[in-house]
Amino acid sequence: MKKTLITLLLAALLCCTLLTGCGAKPADPAAAPAPAAPAVEETAAPAEPLPEAQSEEPDHSPALPLLPDGQYLANFDTDGSMFHVNEMMHGTAVLTVQDGAITAHLVMPSKNVLKLFLGLAEDAAKEGAALLEPSVESVTYDDGLTEEVYAFDVPVPVLNEEFDLALVGKKDKWYDHRVSLTVIGPYAPPLELADGEYTVEAVLEGGSGRAGITSPLTLIAEEGKVTALVEFSSPFYDYVLLDGQRYEPLSSEGNSCFRLPVTTLDQPLALIADTTAMSTPREIEYSIVFDSTTLN
Repeated sequence: MKKTLITLLLAALLCCTLLTGCGAKPADPAAAPAPAAPAVEETAAPAEPLPEAQSEEPDHSPALPLLPDGQYLANFDTDGSMFHVNEMMHGTAVLTVQDGAITAHLVMPSKNVLKLFLGLAEDAAKEGAALLEPSVESVTYDDGLTEEVYAFDVPVPVLNEEFDLALVGKKDKWYDHRVSLTVIGPYAPPLELADGEYTVEAVLEGGSGRAGITSPLTLIAEEGKVTALVEFSSPFYDYVLLDGQRYEPLSSEGNSCFRLPVTTLDQPLALIADTTAMSTPREIEYSIVFDSTTLN
């Protein structure tokens, strides 16, 4: 009896379930949630380009050294033996500095170089090129011969580095050259005195500092050459070497005295003096500076 009752209850429950499923209305498509829109990837708006910095091109041209106004002696080097300064200039040129501008005075060996140009030969031949004209100078050589030669005043774009300097000779053909100028030191003009005797204050420098010379000393000008009577404070100097020449004492008595050539004042005159004051002779390097303000 109980089994029959349970069976009937289960059958009734099954029928109710089936009726409920069949009677359910289909879902309203309008009520269904709309499908999610595909996500749009947000991207940052492209940044506006920044304005380019207005910067000037760096100046890589070599700067001229800051030299006070005045005159200086400089070594003049070229790229060939056919272009050089006069032998009496000993490979040097005189620089003049004024308001920051530098000009080199080049004394030529002859009148064979007719014009110079600061730049290349191809530009020198163009119409309107700024050609450098020569001046005429007299040069006196060591043997006494005097000759007229050409000289040029050349604007210097750079020191201690090569630059272009073209030349033209009597064949009317321009040639390229590379030259350079290296400052040695201040320039003192050659000593030019009328024949006669003068006095000037002088100082001996170098060595141990104990030696000295008589000051003022005597300058003797004769036929365009000047010599100085240099008397040391010791009798033990037996010779002096100056510019490769050996000079002997004027006397064997008293302090050692020498007659030495002088070409300029206010610049050190470098020399070597040999002393016998010690157990063995010894060569000592000295320099003499003549004070032009005391010349009398």
